[in-house]
Amino acid sequence: MQLTHHQLADIVRATISEVLGAEPEAIVDDTDLRAEYGIDSLELMAVGTQLERALGVQIETDDLFRAETVGQAIALLEERRASA
Repeated sequence: MQLTHHQLADIVRATISEVLGAEPEAIVDDTDLRAEYGIDSLELMAVGTQLERALGVQIETDDLFRAETVGQAIALLEERRASA
């Protein structure tokens, strides 16, 4: 399934908002989930697992930890999907 950047971003934002209980509109590219939402490793793993299922790609938890913003996470997922 080929997704546009916008569609991928929508999936990522919806997944994050579901796990954190935040409004999807509040999750933007420069959102820092650690600083703004205090996301912990279990929540981040839950986000990663849901995104793996939704996107059909394997996501290393370490990669998600390295992404400081939602935009960086989206870019990482675009790279994973391109190489899958």
